[in-house]
Amino acid sequence: MHPFYYLTYLLEKLPQLPDLKDQEALDALLPWSSSLPLTCRVFNTTK
Repeated sequence: MHPFYYLTYLLEKLPQLPDLKDQEALDALLPWSSSLPLTCRVFNTTK
């Protein structure tokens, strides 16, 4: 994961959320979310 790309993505997306209390919208921005761009994702390498 590249923290810079992830934080940049968050700073672009968070202001666009209509409701910051929307749990589903926030879950989509978590580092392990499958909806994140590949450059932002965390991959589980312990399997």
